[in-house]
Amino acid sequence: MPLNSHAVHRCIATQHAGHSFGNFFGRTREGVFIETRRSMLKTGMAGIAGLSLPGLIQARAEGAVTGNTLPSGKSIILLWMAGGPSHIDTWDSKPDRPWINRGPFGVTQTKLPGVVISEHLPKQAAMLDKFTIIRSVDSRHSNHEPNMVFQTANLTAEPRTNPEAVKYPSLASVVAKHHGANDPTMPPYAAFMKSRSHLAFAGYLGKQYDPFICDKAARLPVYTDVGADTGRMTGGDLFQMPTGLSESRIYERISLLQKFDQMKAGLDQDGSLAALNSYQQQAVDLLLGERARRAFDLNQEDPTVRSRYGKHLWCQQALIARRLIEAGTTFVTLDLSYHGASGTWDTHGDNIPPYGGITKGLGPLLPLFDHLITTLVSDLE
Repeated sequence: MPLNSHAVHRCIATQHAGHSFGNFFGRTREGVFIETRRSMLKTGMAGIAGLSLPGLIQARAEGAVTGNTLPSGKSIILLWMAGGPSHIDTWDSKPDRPWINRGPFGVTQTKLPGVVISEHLPKQAAMLDKFTIIRSVDSRHSNHEPNMVFQTANLTAEPRTNPEAVKYPSLASVVAKHHGANDPTMPPYAAFMKSRSHLAFAGYLGKQYDPFICDKAARLPVYTDVGADTGRMTGGDLFQMPTGLSESRIYERISLLQKFDQMKAGLDQDGSLAALNSYQQQAVDLLLGERARRAFDLNQEDPTVRSRYGKHLWCQQALIARRLIEAGTTFVTLDLSYHGASGTWDTHGDNIPPYGGITKGLGPLLPLFDHLITTLVSDLE
């Protein structure tokens, strides 16, 4: 309807004013109120978000009584491409547009009739029937952190300009709290992290639902900020107990700590002690639990499968992610970045190290990602 003839009232609760689902209304163009596919998608996602908090708890409780339990054993692997690869040079090619609007890459026909993607993603093109590409997601902020919608569910999640942003929990932390791990000896939310700014944390849910950082739990190759293999290995020392420290001594120390904690419990005003206890228990479970140890040990993997993934850092992390969800972790995030600035995938602007532009920067990354994601999906099948 024409907006100049009717007053429009849009009421958004204060606590949702900065939230990515805080505005479900269509855009206004040329005086006409327009409902778009992306605003409908927002509304649908809001329904999911509503279920994932108290609704999920209620559904689980009701299911326990009626016997109609929610599906269990589901897992998520999030490949976080920090910096954001160009959509027109990856999955939203526009071959019929002028050169300035379509980018330098050619396209390849996919397995789906009429659908083309970048020429640098041929493996995905051959199995695109296994993927769902959502091309209608939009945001109103041109920056990195505010657009981490799928990690934080909050458009204003940038601590540099909004100190309150750190209070918003990541979707993975919501899963960790209200679903938990699929196996009690595994962390529910795990992540490989290059930079803290590339990940989302638990916020007001509590530090016990922050991600378990995996980087020291597995031996992995070391790469430079521009993606060169140094030939060195790092990590893998998490499960190595100090000389002279046995399991019995660990349990004795835990018992002593618990006695001190009981004395300090009355002073625990902000829940820090409870979070610490949770960390201690998780650390013990991981340190002494064979399940976690084996999940991080790639020597336990079939050599043929390891060879299929390859030796690249990200590919080995993807294989560990598969092993983690197989062992019982519910949500795994891979921070696919060589450096801790805005992210390896921030490739706009030629000759700006370490980004490199579309041709020199993004071009070499896409075949690697194409191999990684198709190998992972095929393996999961």
